[in-house]
Amino acid sequence: MRASLSVTLLAGFQWLFFMFANTVVIPISIGSAFDLEQVEIVSAIQRSFILTGLACVLQGWIGHKLPLMEGQSGLWWGVILSLAGTADALGMELTTVGGSIAVGAMISGALVAVFGLLGIGELLKKWFTPAVMFVFLLLLANQLISIFLKGMIGLNEGSVIDMKMAGFSFLLATFTILIHVKGKGIISRLNLLIGMVAGWMASSFFFPSETEEAIHTTPFLQWFPWGEPTLEWGIVLTVIMAGLLNTTNTVATLKESEDLFGKVTTRFQYKSSFFLTGILTTLSGMLGLVPFAPYASSLGFLQSTGIRERTPFFLGAALFIILGLSPSLTAFFSTIPHSVGNTVLFVAYLQLFRSSLRNIEGLSFEPKTVYRVALPALVGLAVMTFPVTVFTPLPELVQPLLSNGLLMGILSALILELFYWFGPRIKHLPIGK
Repeated sequence: MRASLSVTLLAGFQWLFFMFANTVVIPISIGSAFDLEQVEIVSAIQRSFILTGLACVLQGWIGHKLPLMEGQSGLWWGVILSLAGTADALGMELTTVGGSIAVGAMISGALVAVFGLLGIGELLKKWFTPAVMFVFLLLLANQLISIFLKGMIGLNEGSVIDMKMAGFSFLLATFTILIHVKGKGIISRLNLLIGMVAGWMASSFFFPSETEEAIHTTPFLQWFPWGEPTLEWGIVLTVIMAGLLNTTNTVATLKESEDLFGKVTTRFQYKSSFFLTGILTTLSGMLGLVPFAPYASSLGFLQSTGIRERTPFFLGAALFIILGLSPSLTAFFSTIPHSVGNTVLFVAYLQLFRSSLRNIEGLSFEPKTVYRVALPALVGLAVMTFPVTVFTPLPELVQPLLSNGLLMGILSALILELFYWFGPRIKHLPIGK
């Protein structure tokens, strides 16, 4: 049964809010990590809005053809912030790190596009067992939550906790969670938007110095804003590995969508989705944006709204493009305080922990299973706690890879599956069951 025009319009605006909440903080945090000027950050926000809207339209129209947000990947985001944060320890300029990330993103994008044409998605679908998906989601949640928590308590601006900012952030987080848990209907579904607006207004009162004047003239198209293309092979190889591992987003999201839409994902859907994601990744490297992937959180959004048609999805994406094409609107939204954005996303990404646990609900915890899950997860978490300086005795080529807990955890999980349990002995369980 088709939704009425009024419901379609409201659902379209709801998609717009969902896309905005998941996008706006990413270019702001990346811009801060690379010490970009405010005008450059505004430009990146414009590009993010426009390219995200186009990516959603293309995937929904000629890609996997499902109403699933194609947004800037959390895995990519975490890896890029991690590499930017290690620039000093590696003895490199930020522009050198940024230029190498751009090169790695372009190469990995080309590889993913080719893999899509070759139908590699079907093979990867078999590799990413529930144990691997648990490790991936757990480590991704930990890395992103750590980033958001630092922003909430003021560690992005200083070396000690800002008690006033921390108190405000945790009150805002509590308020946003209560709206989701205790709110009814549309109020509960729009908890992130309500939290962001309320936090923005309250922050302008409590922290007036944190709210900057909007910049109304911005250069939209800017090539390689993080730095000119550079070949620091340690960083390039780490980024390529991140791009290949990012395919887990596509595999997991499309596989989990089968229950929601009542259809088995076809080989063509995997091929076309991989190809488009690869093209978008290459373009992101050139434009200084976090590369893309289908959002698994879109499935929860669809379950909450109950509206699974593509028309509202296309409407929301079109509105997002229009928002990005307006420099004044983009500049206005770029003034959202970092503490508010970090707090709202802190609440949003707590759901990743739930998603990780769902993957191992059906597993029997025998000794082999414990090793498959515990070893890569705990190794990844441990590496995340190590200072980057402890890896300096290692060859520079492998330092960026071995110092990244997220990538090391995922690689460990894949190696265990491939060399010890992959094959007829593995009883595959549907991801997310």
